[in-house]
Order: sequence, then C-alpha cells, then structure tokens
Amino acid sequence: MLLPADAPSDDMGYHKIDPEDLPETEDYPCDRQGISDAAELHALHAATYEMAPGEELSRTYHYHETREELFYVLEGTLHVETPDGVFMVAADEVFVAEPESPHRAHNPDDADESVTVLGVGAPPTDIARPYDPDT
Repeated sequence: MLLPADAPSDDMGYHKIDPEDLPETEDYPCDRQGISDAAELHALHAATYEMAPGEELSRTYHYHETREELFYVLEGTLHVETPDGVFMVAADEVFVAEPESPHRAHNPDDADESVTVLGVGAPPTDIARPYDPDT
C-alpha cells in the first residue's frame, strides 16, 4: 500500500524527515543535521554533514571501540585520513570504518567545492576516542 507523502505516521513507527528542516548541531566543525534524534533512533546513529573547504566532519581524528561507521558521499569528494593513508571518496561512493580503525574525515583547505555526506553508525552510544597519529 502506498501512502501519500504527507500521510501522518503517528500511530506507527515511521518517520519522513527532510534533513534540511532539522536544526544544525551547535559547536560542530561543519554543518551537521542529526537524523537520529529527530527519528528517535535508539540503535543507529545517522546525520548529514556539509563541509566547506577546510572543514572537518567530526571534532577530532578518532576511532570507536565498537561502532561501525559508514560515510555515503552525496556531493563532492570526501578525504579520509587513516594510518594507512588518505582515501578520496567521490560522490556516490561509500567509506566504511570498522571498530578500532582511526579516521579523520574532512574537506581539505584547497578543495574547490563543499562535500555533503550521510553518516551512519551503530551502536550510537560508542563515543569517539581521540587518536594521535604521531604516537
């Protein structure tokens, strides 16, 4: 059964969300709209990120102990620094970081365009642990 786009979903567990209608996350290094909170997700973290040249996706070069993360690039090219080198992830490509895998996703200072990314991770409660590539 197809429902109209504006059909209410109060009685069921469905949410139709336009990330552009969500408020930006305060004190974040790029424009971030949290989908998880709006949809009241408990087992999954999801957000959209838009990075101008020189902006970072997250607050620090980091890893997670148990969280699996994926970054689906919607527009532009995402650069992901890892101990193994820098991955360049183009639009319509996906980068996955497994648990215990340090990474720093960003848009370099000399980039020609912004980067838009859908980030998804689970479990949502596994906080980012800072990683120092020099140690």
